[in-house]
Amino acid sequence: MRTRRAALGTIAGAVSLALTLSACGETSESSSGSTDGTIGIAMPTRASERWLTDGKSVVKDLENKGYKTKLVYGDDDPKAQVAQVGELVEQGVDALIIAAIDNKSLNGVLQKAADADIPVISYDRLILGSANVDYYVSFDNEQVGRQQARFIIEKLGLEDGKGPFNIELFAGSPDDNNTRYFYDGSMHLLQPYLDSKQLVVRSGETSLDKVTTLRWDGATAQKRMSRILSKSYNGKTVDAILSPYDGISLGVLAAVKEYGYGPDGKDLPIVTGQDAELASVKSIIAGEQSQTVYKDLRELATVAANMADDLLKGRTPRINNRRGYKNGVKDVPAYLLQPASVDESNYSYVLAGYYTPEQLK
Repeated sequence: MRTRRAALGTIAGAVSLALTLSACGETSESSSGSTDGTIGIAMPTRASERWLTDGKSVVKDLENKGYKTKLVYGDDDPKAQVAQVGELVEQGVDALIIAAIDNKSLNGVLQKAADADIPVISYDRLILGSANVDYYVSFDNEQVGRQQARFIIEKLGLEDGKGPFNIELFAGSPDDNNTRYFYDGSMHLLQPYLDSKQLVVRSGETSLDKVTTLRWDGATAQKRMSRILSKSYNGKTVDAILSPYDGISLGVLAAVKEYGYGPDGKDLPIVTGQDAELASVKSIIAGEQSQTVYKDLRELATVAANMADDLLKGRTPRINNRRGYKNGVKDVPAYLLQPASVDESNYSYVLAGYYTPEQLK
């Protein structure tokens, strides 16, 4: 009998052929009483609302399919996550769904998973440097960045020639592969206005290595924004802040409010975001954060659960991107979902069914 890993190679070949033809810390364990198998789920942190939602949603979808689940959270500690995944491998799970904390720290433990014929699905954050990543599920991450940039461009009237405006740039964690996709997507649209001087970065901090925010931490972003305001904005006003994530957005908003921005002072700058976390949606409703990018995590969880189910039952998982996501060793076949821009004008219908009216009060 062929091993599961060999079977995955056959599935990958079938996917390639099909696309060619068509292209022209905390552990919880649940059981539904089924014998379909057990799937390990490793999420990065409990500090963010979105990852709690992801974990619960993946567990729910897998249990509905008849699987047992083991859910662990690494609490932003790469070494802890490596140990957790290792324990899941030793416990003999049938598949792994992993949202990495550090996209390069898992290579050794993934080799152990491969040796045990355990397929690996990289969840939302692409794991780099390993041949033992079988599939990837995420959103169109460059589109996320483009939606953030498009919002800034429209609100400032840049296409109408308005300006110059002062802008500061923030990016995600340097060890998250998605960070570059978000940033590149944004800069693809913003760079022409930086070149024409309609947008000015007074801090001078524009390269990706200068604007990243370790672990996507809001407090870290707040400190950096405070430093920038103190050093570069004496007598000047910041008009827009490119923020890739809601937690960072609330951090930079806290910083600018400390420097006299708000209802009783200077107008708050345009501040983008991502994930439509409840605190940020409420901030948008209150007229503070300007925009966020909504990614339906329930859909992402469903895709991951379907993919795991297909792999374990010998079916070809559905993908829609074959070569766009290279992890340094291989092209990882992927399924990408589409995000949606949210602001005060559309939150009530874009997020209908995701939050209740009571939650948004």
